[in-house]
Amino acid sequence: MTARLNKLRANADGAAAVEFALAVPILVSMIWGLFQIGMLFEANAGVQNALGMAAREATIWPTPNDTTLANKITSTKFGVANGTWGTPTIDTDAAAKTKTITVTYSQPTDFLFISGPTVTITKSKVIYLSS
Repeated sequence: MTARLNKLRANADGAAAVEFALAVPILVSMIWGLFQIGMLFEANAGVQNALGMAAREATIWPTPNDTTLANKITSTKFGVANGTWGTPTIDTDAAAKTKTITVTYSQPTDFLFISGPTVTITKSKVIYLSS
């Protein structure tokens, strides 16, 4: 009986299949998580780009109105495909000759086997207006 049991323990047939079955779900989950984080970085870059384009637009003379700036932000954003894009808010301070543009974007994350948190990206930019 012990000789047969030792022979069974020494048999390595199927060991690679078992290791593969244990390793693949972990590997796929990690790769999927990297894609999710990459989407967040892309959305962050898209929001930052949209704010920068609106800031450039706001510094020309005559200064465009707030609707034009909000349209510029919305038209130049990228990387925000599956999230919720908030309406840009533009606050004008006439005494300091500044405009503050704020944009909010929320993106849910999905890590295959579990639902991740919803990540909210909020960016603001202060623009100094020309005299």
